[in-house]
Amino acid sequence: MENEPDHENVEQSLCAKMSEDELNKSFNLEASLSKFSYIDLDKELEFKNDLIDDKEFDIPQVDTPPTLESILNETDDEDESFVLEDPTLLNIDTIDSHSYDTSSVASSDSGDRTNLKRKKKLPDSFSLHGSVMRHSLLKGISAQIVSAAAVSSLIAVGTSHGLALIFDQNQALRLCLGSTSVGGQYGAISALSINNDCSRLLCGFAKGQITMWDLASGKLLRSITDAHPPGTAILHIKFTDDPTLAICNDSGGSVFELTFKRVMGVRTCESRCLFSGSKGEVCCIEPLHSKPELKDHPITQFSLLAMASLTKILVIGLKPSLKVWMTFPYGRMDPSSVPLLAWHFVAVQNYVNPMLAFCRGDVVHFLLVKRDESGAIHVTKQKHLHLYYDLINFTWINSRTVVLLDSVEKLHVIDRQTQEELETVEISEVQLVYNSSHFKSLATGGNVSQALALVGEKACYQSISSYGGQIFYLGTKSVYVMMLRSWRERVDHLLKQDCLTEALALAWSFHEGKAKAVVGLSGDASKRKAIVADRMVEILFHYADRALKKCPDQGKIQVMEQHFQDMVPVIVDYCLLLQRKDLLFSQMYDKLSENSVAKGVFLECLEPYILSDKLVGITPQVMKDLIVHFQDKKLMENVEALIVHMDITSLDIQQVVLMCWENRLYDAMIYVYNRGMNEFISPMEKLFRVIAPPLNAGRTLTDEQVVMGNKLLVYISCCLAGRAYPLGDIPEDLVPLVKNQVFEFLIRLHSAEASPEEEIYPYIRTLLHFDTREFLNVLALTFEDFKNDKQAVEYQQRIVDILLKVMVENSDFTPSQVGCLFTFLARQLAKPDNTLFVNRTLFDQVLEFLCSPDDDSRHSERQQVLLELLQAGGIVQFEESRLIRMAEKAEFYQICEFMYEREHQYDKIIDCYLRDPLREEEVFNYIHNILSIPGHSAEEKQSVWQKAMDHIEELVSLKPCKAAELVATHFSGHIETVIKKLQNQVLLFKFLRSLLDPREGIHINQELLQISPSITEQFIELLCQFNPTQVIETLQVLECYRLEETIQITQKYQLHEVTAYLLEKKGDIHGAFLIMLERLQSKLREITHQGENTKEDPSLKDVEDTMVETIALCQRNSHNLNQQQREALWFPLLEAMMAPQKLSSSAIPHLHSEALKSLTMQVLNSMAAFIALPSILQRILQDPVYGKGKLGEIQGLILGMLDTFNYEQTLLETTTSLLNQDLHWSLCNLRASVTRGLNPKQDYCSICLQQYKRRQEMADEIIVFSCGHLYHSFCLQNKECTMEIEGQTRWTCYKCSSSNKVGKLSENSSEIKKGRVTPSQVKISPSYHQSKGDPTAKKGTSEPILDPQQIQAFDQLCRLYRGSSRLALLTELSQNRSSESYRPFSGSQSAPAFNSIFQNENFQLQLIPPPVTED
Repeated sequence: MENEPDHENVEQSLCAKMSEDELNKSFNLEASLSKFSYIDLDKELEFKNDLIDDKEFDIPQVDTPPTLESILNETDDEDESFVLEDPTLLNIDTIDSHSYDTSSVASSDSGDRTNLKRKKKLPDSFSLHGSVMRHSLLKGISAQIVSAAAVSSLIAVGTSHGLALIFDQNQALRLCLGSTSVGGQYGAISALSINNDCSRLLCGFAKGQITMWDLASGKLLRSITDAHPPGTAILHIKFTDDPTLAICNDSGGSVFELTFKRVMGVRTCESRCLFSGSKGEVCCIEPLHSKPELKDHPITQFSLLAMASLTKILVIGLKPSLKVWMTFPYGRMDPSSVPLLAWHFVAVQNYVNPMLAFCRGDVVHFLLVKRDESGAIHVTKQKHLHLYYDLINFTWINSRTVVLLDSVEKLHVIDRQTQEELETVEISEVQLVYNSSHFKSLATGGNVSQALALVGEKACYQSISSYGGQIFYLGTKSVYVMMLRSWRERVDHLLKQDCLTEALALAWSFHEGKAKAVVGLSGDASKRKAIVADRMVEILFHYADRALKKCPDQGKIQVMEQHFQDMVPVIVDYCLLLQRKDLLFSQMYDKLSENSVAKGVFLECLEPYILSDKLVGITPQVMKDLIVHFQDKKLMENVEALIVHMDITSLDIQQVVLMCWENRLYDAMIYVYNRGMNEFISPMEKLFRVIAPPLNAGRTLTDEQVVMGNKLLVYISCCLAGRAYPLGDIPEDLVPLVKNQVFEFLIRLHSAEASPEEEIYPYIRTLLHFDTREFLNVLALTFEDFKNDKQAVEYQQRIVDILLKVMVENSDFTPSQVGCLFTFLARQLAKPDNTLFVNRTLFDQVLEFLCSPDDDSRHSERQQVLLELLQAGGIVQFEESRLIRMAEKAEFYQICEFMYEREHQYDKIIDCYLRDPLREEEVFNYIHNILSIPGHSAEEKQSVWQKAMDHIEELVSLKPCKAAELVATHFSGHIETVIKKLQNQVLLFKFLRSLLDPREGIHINQELLQISPSITEQFIELLCQFNPTQVIETLQVLECYRLEETIQITQKYQLHEVTAYLLEKKGDIHGAFLIMLERLQSKLREITHQGENTKEDPSLKDVEDTMVETIALCQRNSHNLNQQQREALWFPLLEAMMAPQKLSSSAIPHLHSEALKSLTMQVLNSMAAFIALPSILQRILQDPVYGKGKLGEIQGLILGMLDTFNYEQTLLETTTSLLNQDLHWSLCNLRASVTRGLNPKQDYCSICLQQYKRRQEMADEIIVFSCGHLYHSFCLQNKECTMEIEGQTRWTCYKCSSSNKVGKLSENSSEIKKGRVTPSQVKISPSYHQSKGDPTAKKGTSEPILDPQQIQAFDQLCRLYRGSSRLALLTELSQNRSSESYRPFSGSQSAPAFNSIFQNENFQLQLIPPPVTED
């Protein structure tokens, strides 16, 4: 850019302060708008419907708006009286601050908090939008004053020596206002403002004075020293639209209204406080300035002013009387972030209204301000903007585009509606001036709050100013101006950087009206498009030249191809998008044809457009080159696809047909004949010549010939249906002609140039041989389309006669093919408007042919063909009784079923199913459907029921489970009859098992079945015969059987285990035991009397199995027996196991003696749980064998019992030891966590955000919670975070509890009663707040309770163990620790001793090592 900015109707004055002698001092820049010429307003109205697309939420009006006094008198921490409805505005995450010491961000990113909260990077926007902003240095001013900023009309610069320098639009110094002596008294200029007509300048000073100057004459008009409290710097001073009214904001956080008057030639200034800093410091003010063309806007009469304090936003009206229109709290916020405000008029829904943008941190909120008919002001929330960086400046560049500056001095240009980031610019080179010294009020001794000083670290309010689409930045050594580039500049900028593809894409977005931040395009849409299109054509020519110039001259052909494949498609795409085919096929094609590779790539690019019919009207030359190019590359499939999408009338037809035929492009050949010559029959003849000879000779067709045959069928079908092949439609005037031509062709008696041997009707014969079914389908579709005119009827009859002649008189067609023909005929004859005639004797011949019993081949195929024929309506052509006879004779059971179904003879259909081996299993579903589905008469159902009953034995042998299901559903009352019919015992067994055993997987409701016990017992007896091993398992699932009768059956078949099971079930435990004991003794006798045997003798396994079953019987029942009855079971078992050992002499041990000893030990271990050890020992020693002093044999048994005792004693001791260690470790942890010091996360109160050192009140204490939050006790009391328990003050953390609680204090207090305090427990310093006069507080030692830290430690302990048993155990121990009455944590009295957890039978110790925790 040149030295000076464009001056298109831009007038602005800009004020700054600079140091004349020290360049590295801090500077401020402030702009005041002299004339408002907002060019973008008209455009706004054009885009009115696109602007705000999200739903607007009206802010409700309060009945009586609050007065300014009421707002000022309320504390900042309380809920505001007027809050936006949408809670998302308030849910800004609390961020713990990390560093508040910041230097100039230009040189470093110290204190940069954005790198802690990068959420999601926006995509690189350069390729999408190009360079949106143009920035340049104002050299004229920079050279004269070294550090300043400039705009066109008037430029005001303030210096640290109290001088104000005024420059004109040529950057020449016009005035130097003030003097260094005044500067020494007043300090540096900290704020400037120029009124609308550039006649007055207001200067605010670092020591608090204000001066007003006449910019025409350079005279000092007023010097104001008493407008605000002394000793505070002026942070902002702003003229309103009324030149007699200004607003100032000082470093005490107060806001004052200055009214200028002139009475009797004397100039005065009256000051009024609008907001007191004692109620919360204001650090940003912004009056609403209206544009000259909006002077009559109804909102201007209110003279609105927006103010941002550290906790809330206020919008007030200064006229006609002072009134607060809106307050808006920030919610939780990083205390170091800078509050920002900016007004702008935008067009929404046909109305222009002011919009206020306000932000602090990384969220920008937009509020639309409207005035309704009643005169009240409404504020509606618009879509807010979430960012991934912290802001230090927000500027509107126009009503659609905003420019944001983040804390690392990066500019972000953002489209407001879509929230898309258009560009990012690094401006650290500006070395932006920060206003920190004034926010800290260093000139007057630094008497500002720490909160305001913290915000001032990154404040640059006075260094950035905007006007009419330009933004000015004051640096320490220079002034920069930023503005939006025009659309041409943006495109040219990309071209200069050799980004031609991106330039075209950007230009196209301008053409389509989808670009953002557009400048310089006006007029209606068509005019705008024409301007952009012309520029795009210029770029395309440049692009084509560049593509040819940059082509690599040497090297591989692939490299050249790749180069052009990257470049040429872009030219083709944009030419077609701009609808400039003339350009594409003339100049562009000629230019690219200079290079053969480029020409080939160009032609290939056209293919997708031709195939999608987006490109029609190609010139003959290009079409010819296209076909030749693909032919040369051997891409014949592509050639075919292209030909059928092109208008080929301008090509050499014969040459194209020849090429298609040689390369087997049949679709293309047919298309060329049809479209090029209106010839429809020639392609058919060509294809017939290929497929007819092999078919007539009976040879199999090749794959190629099958493809041709299929294409021929589809082509005939299309012609007869009036559709073009392969796509589109035949012209309407040609449709009847084409149909007639095709019919005449098909019914020709002989083909052209036929040999004498040729059979008649060659074409129909060939098609019938090729695919009978499909050809007849084509004819059927054609017949449906026919109108009932005379000629159509004649054609139909003629074709049917020919079909019959060809197929019936020839023996070389299969039954299936003949069946297809007669099915086709039957369908045609069955139509209500049928006009065809077919001789019925032909149908009889077909029936004979299909049912001929002399030929067994293709049985199912012939049956299927006949069935299709009958279903298609051919039934009317036959005599039904003859048909049934022939079908039964030929075993066509499906035909029989079809006929019986028509006559409702459902019982006969059962026979059909049972005789048909392929479908016999379907008989069950059929019977079930007839008997259960409504719609059949009672007689029909009865006949089917009787038939099924007669064939029940057959059905059971077919599938017993299905038969049982059928019987259970439909024959439940006749089960005994069914059983009598089943003479075969095996069949009966299978049937009863399916019926009664639920494990067979049949879903039968046994309750509804009501089977008598005798049937179940009959089944059990059959089970004993055929499958004795399954009896016990089956008895466990069976329900209705009588025990006595069943026991008799099992005794009859000598199934002892089953008998024992039944006796046990009956309650005769002893009887069951005796049977099992007898079995065990007999097995033991077998072992004892055996000779030499291997150790793997299966009989030993039998002994073990029988013994295990006997032990299980004793164990199951011992719980319910007395001591004497238990001994009657266990001792005989023990004796039985020891008997073989007694018999074998000690000298010669039995072969299995070791195994028997281990089994005996197993019995002893099992019985020890039910019988006392002394009784067992006494019984053993009383034994006559052992009583004679032979203790050697039983020594092993007794030692084994002692080992068991030792093991259990050791286990108990280890458990006790582990538990004691665990308990000791837990109590150590508990004590450590209670006595551990607390480390606060920050050094300021989390409620009032003041540093805890600041408040000096004696009674005010600092409270630190274990969660790390720190508070003043007064702040917590105001938030009602205290509770009295047992006479002591208990605190809860405000932040943690307010995020968790529902907001009901009643719930909170009830939780305290239950003993659960919120998770953040407190440590109070210096001491507890003990109520002096409360007697219960003094009695605290006699009845101690756990304080919150201990409860918290216990919670931690609970979480550590994840189980209630340890906590309950520790609670029990704490209760039993002394005789004093301790109060447990639950608040209720301690439970009675007999409820002790140690006496609970379910009490278990989980023995795990204690978890290792890091310190």
